[in-house]
Amino acid sequence: MVDADTSVGQLRTRVAEFLHARDWERFHIPKELAIALSIEASELLEVFLWRDPGPPTNWRPEVRRAVSEELADVLIYGLSLANAMGLDLSDAILDKLRKDEAKYPVHQFRGRAP
Repeated sequence: MVDADTSVGQLRTRVAEFLHARDWERFHIPKELAIALSIEASELLEVFLWRDPGPPTNWRPEVRRAVSEELADVLIYGLSLANAMGLDLSDAILDKLRKDEAKYPVHQFRGRAP
């Protein structure tokens, strides 16, 4: 059972199980996954095209559902790419946050865009 307490590692395992059950690992090579991730990110972006910039809580349920589904596709391909590359996403994210913290110190960037 997957819920809000599911770890990144558990999600990676679940994605890998999904692929393995369908014998899709041979198709999920890094190049193809990077392309698929970009396409799915564009599909996510399309949901926002011409959308009122008001708070998302005011959006219709079907629009919020579309965002949820497209975002899930992006993350599934991201997890698949991490699996294909043998990357530890937790380490990668924490390392990137440390780099960004040094690049954008709170005292210089609080409340302003980078």
